[in-house]
Amino acid sequence: MKIEIWSDYACPFCYIGKRRLEQALEKFPHREQVELKFKSYELDPNSPRDLNQDIHEMLSDKYGVSVDEAKRMNQGVGQQASEVGLTFNFDKMIPTNTFDAHRLTHFAKTKNMDKQLAEKLLYAHFTESRHLGDHEVLADIAEETGIDRSEALSFLADETALAHEVRGDEQVAQQMGVRGVPFFVINQKYGISGAQPTETFLSALEKVWQEEHSTPVLQDLSGSDSQGAACSDGSCDLPDKK
Repeated sequence: MKIEIWSDYACPFCYIGKRRLEQALEKFPHREQVELKFKSYELDPNSPRDLNQDIHEMLSDKYGVSVDEAKRMNQGVGQQASEVGLTFNFDKMIPTNTFDAHRLTHFAKTKNMDKQLAEKLLYAHFTESRHLGDHEVLADIAEETGIDRSEALSFLADETALAHEVRGDEQVAQQMGVRGVPFFVINQKYGISGAQPTETFLSALEKVWQEEHSTPVLQDLSGSDSQGAACSDGSCDLPDKK
């Protein structure tokens, strides 16, 4: 079973949704046969790398609410995060452009380390309040994942490197009609939108597994016409003698 996950490192519900899916997988008996693939999605591709606002002020401007109301909104999200064992430090969080973080994830994929890097990038942004738009910071995180720091820094310096892969993921999402993240696609047939409860993910996993692995049962459409005579168990249907 393959699960593709479209997400952004600036999206708190992407981190929450990731953790809820992981909790569902812990309860799923076939979890060893599930492959996770992370896909790029930018909530705001035009976001500057350095923004002279904190996260509360940014949300205040974005949604047209007061800073105090933005703080209350973030507190609510932080509460949901804590319920799955995550700590969100909104007061120190650094808003930034995530394009290079997505490029670095594709670079990590070439080394089969993208899943580890994705977790570390989310943790760095939401818990450690590190600047994901800063190449030095990204190189540090890459090194913590097991990637050579100088190699990561050299890769990031080329702004075109693996940019096509990021845009390609976003184009696929657009073609599928994805308008928000996280968005999960199972076996390229089933979609789950948003940070659904753990039970919803588990139910979906079980349903897809059953549908994909059940033995098909044929429906008999033969009817009772004698023209459909057949042989079985060493004998054949014979026509009545006239």
